[in-house]
Amino acid sequence: MTPRPNRRLRRGIYVLPSLLTTGNLFAGYYSIVSALHGEFRGAAIALGIAFVLDGLDGRIARLTNTQSEFGKVYDSLADVLAFGAAPAVLLLSWGLWDLGRVGWLTSFLFLVCAAIRLARFGVNDGKTDLRFFVGLPTPAAACTVAALAFYHPHALESLTLSRALLAGVVLVALLMVSKIRYRSFKDFDLRRRQPYSAIVILAVVIYLIALDPERVLLMIAAGYVASGPIERLIARLGSSRDKAPVASHSHQDHP
Repeated sequence: MTPRPNRRLRRGIYVLPSLLTTGNLFAGYYSIVSALHGEFRGAAIALGIAFVLDGLDGRIARLTNTQSEFGKVYDSLADVLAFGAAPAVLLLSWGLWDLGRVGWLTSFLFLVCAAIRLARFGVNDGKTDLRFFVGLPTPAAACTVAALAFYHPHALESLTLSRALLAGVVLVALLMVSKIRYRSFKDFDLRRRQPYSAIVILAVVIYLIALDPERVLLMIAAGYVASGPIERLIARLGSSRDKAPVASHSHQDHP
């Protein structure tokens, strides 16, 4: 006689991804509190923790088969605070405050674009190619802000740097709501065998981060932000080259 499944245990499994989402929410809230107190390094680290927890809760839910509509909505709401409001407050306190109204409106633009990006992701979830994100993911945008503050954990005192930051924030915000594709790396399955080179690359990345975390994390964040437009530009150049011989051939046939 087969034992009956433990319903309490099955209900308890659903708590695990929700706890991770709550941790994501707490990390975002802690980042806001730290930014308001001028502790920009702590705020940046909290956003990094939120990024890790956000990646774990979905994977844990899929591995334990505990996905639910409540979990999706709760995760999306937590992401609005952790990857929308928290980096917006960090941007304002760290580098945009001296720009006055333009500064806080730009940080609000980041929040709005993050919320739109999350809403669009929720609507299109499961309807797009899993290998790519459409638009810069909000966690990546938030981690770019965190990497900047982690690299320079002091308030910007130069108006020139603040204006350069403002331009960068506008660019990142627009990339979130753009249709530029970014690699999701969801096709990299940890349960399958991977070539030895993947382990070597991972070890090198960990080594570099441990050696100089401020610069390496900033380079990784900036590289990922730039990867979408660069791949799109390469694809367009490749398509234009493919069309060029066809156009010249047709010109010869029809003088």
